[in-house]
Amino acid sequence: MISIEKTLDVLKNDHNLREVMIDGHYHYNLTSLTFEKLSYDSRDVDESTLFFAKGSTFKSEYLEKAVQAGLKCYISEIDYQVGISAIIVNDIKQAMSLVAMIFYGNPQDKLRILAFTGTKGKTTAAYFAYHILKQSHKPAMFSTMNTTLDGKTFFKSQLTTPESLDLFRMMAEAVDNGMTHLIMEVSSQAYLVKRVYGLTFDLGVFLNISPDHIGPIEHPTFEDYFYHKRLLMDNSRAVVVNAGMDHFDVVAEQVASKIHDFYGKQTENSFSNSSAFTFDLTGKLAGHYDIQLIGSFNQENAVAAGLACLRLGANLADIQKGIAETSVPGRMEVLTQKNGAKVFVDYAHNGDSLEKLLSVVEEHQKGQVILVLGAPGNKGESRRADFGHVINAHPNLTVILTADDPNNENPQKISEEIASHITRPVDIIVDREEAIKVALLMTTSEKDAVVIAGKGADAFQIVKGQRAAYAGDIEVAKRYL
Repeated sequence: MISIEKTLDVLKNDHNLREVMIDGHYHYNLTSLTFEKLSYDSRDVDESTLFFAKGSTFKSEYLEKAVQAGLKCYISEIDYQVGISAIIVNDIKQAMSLVAMIFYGNPQDKLRILAFTGTKGKTTAAYFAYHILKQSHKPAMFSTMNTTLDGKTFFKSQLTTPESLDLFRMMAEAVDNGMTHLIMEVSSQAYLVKRVYGLTFDLGVFLNISPDHIGPIEHPTFEDYFYHKRLLMDNSRAVVVNAGMDHFDVVAEQVASKIHDFYGKQTENSFSNSSAFTFDLTGKLAGHYDIQLIGSFNQENAVAAGLACLRLGANLADIQKGIAETSVPGRMEVLTQKNGAKVFVDYAHNGDSLEKLLSVVEEHQKGQVILVLGAPGNKGESRRADFGHVINAHPNLTVILTADDPNNENPQKISEEIASHITRPVDIIVDREEAIKVALLMTTSEKDAVVIAGKGADAFQIVKGQRAAYAGDIEVAKRYL
């Protein structure tokens, strides 16, 4: 519950309140209003709701229907003049985050919050942290792959970082469930659209950076993308940073005055030895570690999670056990065909993660490697050229291009665009299940491998803005083993 007086105080303190209006007239007598519900969905309101009219596609008719349902007050950047009180602000996203924080009782103060950012690896690192912290604590997790508010039930989130109103509601539920820690993935979009505005993290981790999410509806430039990634460092009490990441010097200078740990080569926290499923560390995490996820990048994600969790109350035994227990749906999942060939299903969805995935597979599989790959429609368009450049760097790779969340674009055209950046012939089979079937039939021995990249554990295809039926890469691959 929150009163109108408290709501206005929150907005004033953030220098965000402009006016309170009714149909274009200034209005001051709002002392009787108290809100028992917050919403940004005009279909989910009643007379006790404080409504946030947000979004570039918001229409006044949505608000008119909400008024018919009993709505008495809304917050907006525009006075829609629908006969009820309008709290006019400069920035609706800032307003929603701060009001939600107060409405749900400041749940962020009752949890120790760990946030991961990076172009890739956020989900894997979050899973490592979850398995580490659950050894001796009660962590909740907000992840692209799975979200849990009680450590028992899991569900898939629509967004990497939830909208602020949902974020604080879920935090409050985690607190009510007795959770002690919260692990989050924080995307650059979360800062771009202010989903975490006003939130300070106990520990922020920067895994890596490479060009991605650059396009008309995301970040206009790499500089803008990198800037919004780095905001997590400014809004964390302590940080962990990969010393091997691109532009590390920029981040190192930014965090120099903060409590921090660096990991990787030429740091205290570095690898002294590693193989496919084990590694040794020096520094704060000195010791021997078993790991299920192959690849040096997964070992780096484990170290990042370990260092972060060490600061949040985990001990070395928790860290070793948690890392050894971690597996991630859709991340380097491995199947074996009847002929012995391996099938790797992985979420690799940009050039950098695809390069690392192929390098790891080719290190272990010395026969024919067949790649099944697509690119999503209406987002991350720079990936298409990046995929072409990566494929060109692996000349012995057999390539089948296919659909991967085409949305409102033609998947044939997307595949042709990727192919235009590749300097050798490739096959295009738009039907993803058929593409996987054909790829598996091409293997002949245990030295061969099929790499199915992009969708990971997603059991759907996004077509024209909707989730279309699709069994998922793992299930499809199992059909044809």
